Formats: sequence, structure tokens, C-alpha cells
Amino acid sequence: MTEKTEQVRAGTAELTRRRVVAVGAGMVAVAGVGAGWAVDAVAGERRPGGKGARPAAEDCYVLTSETVEGPYYIDADKIRRDVREDREGIPLLLDLKVIDAVTCRPVADAAVDIWHCDAVGVYSGYEDMGNGGGGGGGPAPTGEPPTGEPPTGNPGGHQEPTDDSRYLRGTWRTDRHGRVAFRTVFPGWYRGRCVHIHAKVHVDGAWTDAGYEGGHTCHTGQFFFDEESVLATAAVEPYASNTTERTTLGEDTIYDQSGTAGGLLRLRYDERDIARGVRAALTVGVDPDATHDGQDAPMPSTPSASPSPSAT
Repeated sequence: MTEKTEQVRAGTAELTRRRVVAVGAGMVAVAGVGAGWAVDAVAGERRPGGKGARPAAEDCYVLTSETVEGPYYIDADKIRRDVREDREGIPLLLDLKVIDAVTCRPVADAAVDIWHCDAVGVYSGYEDMGNGGGGGGGPAPTGEPPTGEPPTGNPGGHQEPTDDSRYLRGTWRTDRHGRVAFRTVFPGWYRGRCVHIHAKVHVDGAWTDAGYEGGHTCHTGQFFFDEESVLATAAVEPYASNTTERTTLGEDTIYDQSGTAGGLLRLRYDERDIARGVRAALTVGVDPDATHDGQDAPMPSTPSASPSPSAT
């Protein structure tokens, strides 16, 4: 544990007495990314907080939970904000702010990676695994559940890619305010996990014409979606074609049930028609001096009545 991490945990009570400007609370449109989206403020929009969610003014005093990397990370140097390629699904604007959890200052020039499955639970680079890694030689991405058992052994262990596809993956640079935004689609689900997006934050490296080089990974985590929004997507194609049994947020073995500190996204969308698009936002509190590559994260728990975890 680093000295800075100890400061965060030991000094939270003192820090929360300070009056500061709330960070990460607003769903701010990102220039060049959010323009023209159909998810601007409308009557009936939803802004769920979720169980365990903290007031926005406290966000900068909380280290965002570290999680396992999962088997499907690819350091592909896809430097882009729009990661959709040809994937169908509900448009999602993911708006993140990365801050130092001790000083509350934005972390500028960091490299943020995101990756997640498509609307029917398939990861690019691993299409041969079928829907979510439920056994090798799984089906084509039609939404049908795979055969076989989930992978065994280290649930965070990396698996080598099976193909050259790289949709729904990308890396982009935080601006001077610590902000970064991605255009993607609302993720689907697969056996053993709730709906989620993976993320890494890299610092102390250098941006070059080839991408981001050097530095270290100060955060490996996952972002989660409240149950009401996921149920709303399940009525929309192609999500509706996914017949795989779904793991709920409360049953998930990775989400620690701590609200925004655990990666629960703040969502904004028209409740009358979620298919128009969703904005998701979160402030990610990190320790820039620490190294968290996903190998030091707590092992998954096993809530009662939950499916067998694949931790992907």
C-alpha cells in the first residue's frame, strides 16, 4: 500500500468536512463528442443513483474500486474516442473524469482504455469464445447462449486473442480537466456477469505518433449499470435477441455494491425511449503513484444464488 493510498483511507473523515465544488455530478457534453446526441435534457429522463451512491461532493475523496483485469484485455493502441465500428446497439456516450483522490486535482494527459462486449455479449478479438467466454468453440454472435462451462483457474488470467477484430475497444487522452469521453454502445450481457465496461488508467507515459508509451497503470476497474436501465435495454433489439440468462447487479461477483465508488455509472436517458441514447458519467478517483494492473485486485466473491463467475 502506498503512502498516498494510506492518506486517502486514513484522512477521509477530515477531508469530507471541507466544502468543495462537486465534481463529476453533471452530465456535461464533451465538445466534438456529445454534439447532436438525442440524450439532451428531456421530460421523463432518468438519473439513477443506486444503492450506496455517495453525494457528488464526496467523490473526490474516494478511491475507485480496483478489479481484476479479466481475460479479454488487448493493448491494441487503438487511439480513438469512437469505438463502435459496425456494432449495433443503443448509442452510449461515456463521460469520465479522472482525478487524484487525495488532492482532488484532475489527472491530465493520462491514457484511458475501455473495452466491453457488444449487445449480445461478444468481445472483439475473442469471437470464437462466443457469448462471453462460456467455453471454447462457442456460437457465432447471434445472442444464443454458449455451450460448455466457464473458464476455470485464475478468473483474472489473460487469454490470447482468437481473431483480429477490435470493435468496442479504444484509448484516449484526458484533457487538462481530467476529462475523456467515448462514443460506444450500451453493452449487453453474458452468463456469469452483470452488464459492465472495463477500464484502465495509465499515467507517467509519453504520447507519441504511435500512441501512448511507457508509464504505469494506476487503475484497473469496471463500470456498472443500474438494473432499471438494463431491463429497459432488454426490450430493444439486438439486446432482446440475447436469450442468455442474465446476472443482476446484486448477484455479480465483481461489483462490490458500493455505488459510484465501486464504478456504478450515473446515467441520463429518456425513460420513454432508451433506444435514443444514453449518457453515462463517473468521476474516477485514482492514486497516480500506485500501480494497479488488475493482478492485485481482490478475488471475486460468490454471492448466494449467483451463477458461476467467469470474471470477464
